[in-house]
Amino acid sequence: MLATVTHRFLGLAMTESTIVVGATGLIGNLLVRKLIADGRDEGLHLLMRKPVEEDYGAATVHVAPTEQWPEVIASIKAGQAVSCLGSTMKKAGSKEAFAAIDRDLVGAVGKAAKAAGARQFIAVSSTMANAEASGFYLKVKGQAEQRLRAEDFDRLDVIRPGLLRGERTDDARLGESLAIIASPLLDRLLHGSLRRYRSIDGREVAAAIAALLSEEKPGSTIYENDAIWKLADRETA
Repeated sequence: MLATVTHRFLGLAMTESTIVVGATGLIGNLLVRKLIADGRDEGLHLLMRKPVEEDYGAATVHVAPTEQWPEVIASIKAGQAVSCLGSTMKKAGSKEAFAAIDRDLVGAVGKAAKAAGARQFIAVSSTMANAEASGFYLKVKGQAEQRLRAEDFDRLDVIRPGLLRGERTDDARLGESLAIIASPLLDRLLHGSLRRYRSIDGREVAAAIAALLSEEKPGSTIYENDAIWKLADRETA
């Protein structure tokens, strides 16, 4: 199935394209690679801050500073939007800069996508994201989710993976790398509701998102590890 698909949603048939923001990060890159490999790159739009020397198949690449992203999104009028945006305090440089990306930019992308007619929004968040959390990172992630829910998409899918495993080409994270090394042992200790904190391969998260791009039922849903694995299994079966 191509990225440009005809959905019968809420009783209406529509042809729509898909836009992905954050396509150069771990999950975004894996998602785009999968969609291209599956022949789903027709009608796929990638929005980036700077050009990347990669073959994106039939996908259309849009390069613009983030303040111009709402304008670009408005011109695309995609029926589906995916946000794989995410930074770290270290990379961002300050709490304010981190929030500007992981909350404000995510929210701006959501608002622009909704205004442009998107029926579905998929966002990669974090396990334990909570707008009322005492920790800054989880609070910002929760606030981003809060802003997306306020847009009242026909369908909102929030992905909350545990510790992400995978090769990052644009953002080395020492502490995360050490945790990944220890994850085979730590994962065995996490059972029941604690399974949400287990490590998870970025390819599985990307596969889950690809599966959700074929979903049509309206509503707002949060997906943690177990649900992500189930979606990934269905997509790769």
